[in-house]
Amino acid sequence: MKSRIHCLLGLLPLLLSPARAENAVVNLSHYDEMRPDFARMSGEGILAVIHEATYPKFVRDARYAERQTAAARAGLLWGAYHFADATDPERQADYFISVVGGHWRQSAQRPPGVLMVLDFELNNHYPGGTMTPVQAAKFVERIRERTGRYPGVYASEYRIKAMLSGSSTTAAVQRTLSNCWLWIANYHHTPASTHPWQRWMLWQYTGDGICDLPRSKYPINIANIRKAERNLFSGSRSGLRSFWSANAWVPKS
Repeated sequence: MKSRIHCLLGLLPLLLSPARAENAVVNLSHYDEMRPDFARMSGEGILAVIHEATYPKFVRDARYAERQTAAARAGLLWGAYHFADATDPERQADYFISVVGGHWRQSAQRPPGVLMVLDFELNNHYPGGTMTPVQAAKFVERIRERTGRYPGVYASEYRIKAMLSGSSTTAAVQRTLSNCWLWIANYHHTPASTHPWQRWMLWQYTGDGICDLPRSKYPINIANIRKAERNLFSGSRSGLRSFWSANAWVPKS
């Protein structure tokens, strides 16, 4: 019996992996200082870009607007994320919405909608401290209240396990966050621990050139970006387009 259990535990990461995953999403921020070649990205199989829009304290990413236009011109889907801190989560959500909506309305060439994401990372380089699970739940509810869509939640697999699986996080907070889709980061192996989610939708497998996985299946560059942040989608290319359409926010003109 023990050997059978060990065998099943060894297979668990494979059982939790998607039957098919498309390496078709890149994320960017103002820290990526080059001029991304979005047309070339599209030619190399990328379908979507998720870009930082806002970060503490109430700062707009200076590259967001120009890159939204350039990506839309190349026919790429578009997403935006907010890097969170421990200040008022509803004010953060309102600011994020105002920036994303404002740039979308002002753009001469708009993407069809914007996939919204809460970046629920450990904050050790911006002011304001680190967002708690309770604050994260308030943030995502505010986004849903104002846009009609729950955002995604991004974090490393380790942080998800540490922050949401402990007794200090209530079942109500877990239920609220599980309404969001999960974007999980792990540069070492296929993510397996996704509680309270049943599965991840995006897996960031590399960033800053760090990746312990085989380069033949998990490249770290794309187009003119040598150390890209690349992501697998849990499904097919058509499934990615459908997922984006179902979850993206379309601001009112």
